[in-house]
Parts: sequence; structure tokens; C-alpha cells
Amino acid sequence: MKNQIIETTEKFVQVELGEDATGHDWFHVDRVRRNALHICKEEMTGDPFIIEMAALLHDIPDEKLNDSAAAGMAKLALFFQTIILPEEVKNHITEIIESISYKGGRKTELETVEAKIVQDADRLDAIGAIGIARAFAYGGKKGQPIYDPSINVREEMTVEEYRKGKSTSIHHFYEKLLKLKDLLNTNTAKKLAESRQQMMALFLEQFYQEWDGQDL
Repeated sequence: MKNQIIETTEKFVQVELGEDATGHDWFHVDRVRRNALHICKEEMTGDPFIIEMAALLHDIPDEKLNDSAAAGMAKLALFFQTIILPEEVKNHITEIIESISYKGGRKTELETVEAKIVQDADRLDAIGAIGIARAFAYGGKKGQPIYDPSINVREEMTVEEYRKGKSTSIHHFYEKLLKLKDLLNTNTAKKLAESRQQMMALFLEQFYQEWDGQDL
């Protein structure tokens, strides 16, 4: 029964996000799912089914990928009508999805270990080599420049400013990506984040050398 629900969910997500070009495609979702199940196994805690379902569905209602936050949540609710799950399980999955977003660095207290694991899994995919690639894919799709030294890094932001304020893909490293390692919940995720953090630091160092012509 659970395996069938997972398969149905996989197919739904593949259809919804298969053509995405912002770094929120099916391959991202699958990596988050695998990260989450790995963390669950290593930490020996949490409900694997809840974790897998929340990981698979975590980007479906994302307001970045929908006309509005309400439209995204309606899409998730409609999908839940197509599968047989107890209401408390659907509610738990929904609560996880609603609580794990970065939203300009606003700290949200996560209620369950499952939410902490899925959030860590999603944040791991936002850093490292893949995180770098995703940052530029998303920035390009949004029409942001790669870099502009005249723009200041934003320290404190409202959700609206985070979503729509003027920034660049390089600034995104300082406004979000480099902060994620210290915001992780589990020891497993923190260990995995070490080499990914180093990768981003090396990339930025090389970027500025080439930008300034120091490597000529």
C-alpha cells in the first residue's frame, strides 16, 4: 500500500516539475528524498514514510513555482484527494512542507524530527557543487545578473524582500547559501555539509580572482 502511494506520488511530481529549469526539477526532488532517507537511517529516528512523502512533495506548493502560495497549497490538497491516507498523516506532511522553507532566514521552530530531517535534506541540495549550479539556474530564470559589485549584500530581509528584492546570483551565496551549514538540525547533515561548504568557498575565491583579472 505504502509503496503504491510512493509510486503515485513520484509520477505526480515528475509530471509537475519535470520541465522545471530553476533547479527545482525532478532530479532535485529525488536527491532531497535520498538525502532525507539517508539522514533518517543514520540518525535512527523519524518515520521513513512521512519523510519520503514530504521530501517528494516539498516543492509542489512552493510559491516560487506557482501563481501564489494559495494556488500551490490548493495543488497539494488536490493531489491528496487522489491517494488514500489518514488525515493526520496528510496534515503532518503538509505541516513539514509549510515549515521548512528558508524565507529570507526567518527562523521557524520545527515541530517534528521528520521536519528537521526533510529541511536538512533540502538544504544540503542547496550547497556544494550542485548548489552552485542551482543558484545560477535560478538566478538566470529570475533575470538576475551573475554579479554586480555595486549592489550591497542584504543582511535582514522580509519574505517579500527576499523573494523580489534586487540581488545577484553571487550575492545569493552570502544572503542564504553560506548560512545554511550552521542552520542544519542533524549531525549527519552537518558532516555532509563540510565538504560542500568548502566547495562554495573555493568557487567564490576563484570567481573573484577571475572577475578582478588576478589570474592573468
